[in-house]
Amino acid sequence: MELGEAATLLLAFCITCLLLSAWRRRRSQRLPPGPFPLPILGNALNLVGRSLPQALKELGEKYGPVYSLYMGSSPMVVVSGLPAVKEALLQQGDAFSGRGPFPVFQHLLKDYGVGLSSGERWKQLRRFSLMTLKSFGMGKRSIEERIQEEAQYLVEEFRKTRGVPFNPSFLFGRAVANIICSVIFGDRFVYEDPRFLSLLELVDENFHLLNTHWSQESASSQHVFALENLVSSTIGIFLAGIETVNATLQYGFLILQKYPEIIEKIHTELDLVIGRERLPCMEDRKRMPYTEAVIHEIQRFTDVNPMGLPRATIVDTNFRGYIIPKGTTVFFLLTTVLNDPTLFERPETFNPAHFLDERGCFRKSEAFVPFSIGKRNCLGEGLARMELFLFFVSILQSFTLKPTRDPKDIDLEVKISNGIGLVVPPYQFSLLPR
Repeated sequence: MELGEAATLLLAFCITCLLLSAWRRRRSQRLPPGPFPLPILGNALNLVGRSLPQALKELGEKYGPVYSLYMGSSPMVVVSGLPAVKEALLQQGDAFSGRGPFPVFQHLLKDYGVGLSSGERWKQLRRFSLMTLKSFGMGKRSIEERIQEEAQYLVEEFRKTRGVPFNPSFLFGRAVANIICSVIFGDRFVYEDPRFLSLLELVDENFHLLNTHWSQESASSQHVFALENLVSSTIGIFLAGIETVNATLQYGFLILQKYPEIIEKIHTELDLVIGRERLPCMEDRKRMPYTEAVIHEIQRFTDVNPMGLPRATIVDTNFRGYIIPKGTTVFFLLTTVLNDPTLFERPETFNPAHFLDERGCFRKSEAFVPFSIGKRNCLGEGLARMELFLFFVSILQSFTLKPTRDPKDIDLEVKISNGIGLVVPPYQFSLLPR
């Protein structure tokens, strides 16, 4: 036998041994089913060629609502569909309450803060954060008044465009950021303030960094109320509170341009309930079922955070007959709930009727999970809901939208990033005073 043939046989033997070793290790761990991992690479090749949320969704269609795959040599579990997501996050919420690896965010915040913590440190920081946000006005009339005030500043900026087409993304971002500033700093910024613009530029840069590819990385434990934890918690609230609401507003007004008949119905409801002089308030929401349904459908259809933030098991966890070892990264594909055809008729289409009953009354849905559910749901859910309602209603109370192209030519497809969210395509529109 020649040397080359011997080397080839040896290489084939080594690869076979590695594959057998991986197979035996997987069987012994009693992990959920999933694609077979390659040595060293794991299942990296199964994720090539499309966005990470889409790749994970397609694998779920093949392997079921609970499956596993490997990132290198480390196992990862993916949970999809409302029954499995509810079972894990509501019935076994403690077991899945850890924070999974989030390398870019961890590089930025050094494992500090409520967003990156796990265990007792996370519980204390979350309790402290909720208490502090409440004392700053979240969920109270005072924060509603701040949002009302900011909405009017935004409306006045829109008036200055005098019907000329413009890109609204910058103004949306500044308005939403000012709400967070008023909560954290106790005051708002003038939109052209250089310090404010510099802050927004840094937030935008970090958000784009967060939307890069994932990898593995260890976390460290620090004193709960160290200054670094408090600062990092504040930064996390800033990033989450600005970009998610901003993206929803941007995408929402793109959607509304495509459906002028929906705007007409909102205007009719607005004029009946609020009129054109009084400021909108949160009490109005109860008497505006159609507008409420439209805003919910915008959040469902927008699907800002399709795979949530990575979780981790804090103990060895028995879930649906499988054993998920302590420290295993777990992704909950919220997009599979928000786009489930058994829960929403034709989920690929924008339809406010998804949240209306046969009498036209607003209908809640347990499948409405854009903020996640359970013990680690979004800290700012109440604030975000308030912002979206008051911003949407205040703008539509004052203006009608004029697209720069035929509504039927407006493309609602957005790019899903390889990180935590979507990137809304830039667009322009005109706002005409009513």
